[in-house]
Amino acid sequence: MTKNVVTRFAPSPTGYLHIGGARTALFNWLYAKRHGGKMLLRIEDTDRSRSTDEAVEALMDGLSWLGMDWDGEPISQHANAERHREVAQQMVKDGTAYYCYSTAEEVNAMREKARAEGRPPRYDGTWRDRDASQAPEGVSPAIRLKAPLEGDTIVQDEVQGTVKFANKEMDDLVLLRSDGNPTYMLAVVVDDHDMNVTHIVRGDDHLTNAARQTLIYKALNWDVPVMAHIPLIYGPDGAKLSKRHGAIGAEAYRAMGYLPSAMRNYLARLGWSHGDDEIFSTEQMIEWFGFDAIGKSPSRFDFKKLENLNAHYMRSESDEELLGHFLTYLTEIEGGADVMAWIAGDGNQDKLLAALPGLKERAKTLIELQESARYLWVQRPLDLDAKAEKILSEEARTVLGKVLPALEALDAWTVESTEETVKAVAEEAELKLGKVAQPLRAALTGRGTSPGIFDVLVVLGKDESCARIRDHAA
Repeated sequence: MTKNVVTRFAPSPTGYLHIGGARTALFNWLYAKRHGGKMLLRIEDTDRSRSTDEAVEALMDGLSWLGMDWDGEPISQHANAERHREVAQQMVKDGTAYYCYSTAEEVNAMREKARAEGRPPRYDGTWRDRDASQAPEGVSPAIRLKAPLEGDTIVQDEVQGTVKFANKEMDDLVLLRSDGNPTYMLAVVVDDHDMNVTHIVRGDDHLTNAARQTLIYKALNWDVPVMAHIPLIYGPDGAKLSKRHGAIGAEAYRAMGYLPSAMRNYLARLGWSHGDDEIFSTEQMIEWFGFDAIGKSPSRFDFKKLENLNAHYMRSESDEELLGHFLTYLTEIEGGADVMAWIAGDGNQDKLLAALPGLKERAKTLIELQESARYLWVQRPLDLDAKAEKILSEEARTVLGKVLPALEALDAWTVESTEETVKAVAEEAELKLGKVAQPLRAALTGRGTSPGIFDVLVVLGKDESCARIRDHAA
């Protein structure tokens, strides 16, 4: 077992935990859990214009909903700015960085000239070896890394393998801007070092950054963490994931009625595999997770697969667990407060729990569960959907008129007794059972489809069931 593993999830606070970030967090979390290590949370909030307390809360809320915990308090990158400045200044003293007095306009001109001459558009090193005595007065310098000019920088990546970057293609990176603010490249390296991060797991769009950051690590004579750059997630059409594909926040998936257990399972399978297994528990994911089973090709997000997986978890979770998820889901949707108020009523939670076994067999999401369960809290007289309206013909209403007294006469109100009674009425009227059950379904639920009709009768209870039938009986 690898000892003292420390991973980190380091999102920018954009206001929500998007799906790619959620998978990155999951892979970091699984690897840390598997090796008995820690996953730290760092908020990369150096862009103060985009960073708000609400955005940070949204990120943490998304992680918590997905069941991913982190160790210790979240760390603010912005709060470490003074430490970043100290490191940059020390690098100048050590000769691995230098003061650069070039203006933004001068740097742009250098790059344009390089492009025109067919060279990489990079800073030309004007101030790399100049004496500080030549510095112009009144100009605040930036600090740049004195990067190697020859050879290659090698990134030994756990997913991508050995990746070479020619040093001549890379720039003398700005570490500290002329206004004294540290750059992302420096801040990430210093924070990962100070947090004792041993493994960096992130998207492969950071692979070039890995080379640049490796140069900073080496300049500081610090150990480079193990790196694993995972392929990005694409849409079903093979294009980069966007909002139309599903690049939305975790809270949106919660509002769409997905369960956190299903989301964890689905996200784990986006790029990682364990043989032909499609469904596995969180414990199995932790036990099996490793970088060797992460593919190099981008994954494709597929709502249909997610929906089918969610249906499995809907059926397999206990009624009490599912109720808890349903209550959380209700807090996210319009009109959810009304349903929650009904659930809080005397005996209604027990009624909902009694209905869940039948409801969850048919629902793929909590949205479908809510729709199927709405018969529990709708008020008489029920609004009928188009299918129920069609079912409740004059003939069907006459059938209800025959069923009603038979049900009213029942002393024991059970699935068995109601089913026996309805079958007896159908036989006496020389009707198939469906000719009686369908009108009952329409009258009791206002819908053309519902859970098993005898389950519906029992859950509603005798008084409410008979009242609803009476509303439509002829």
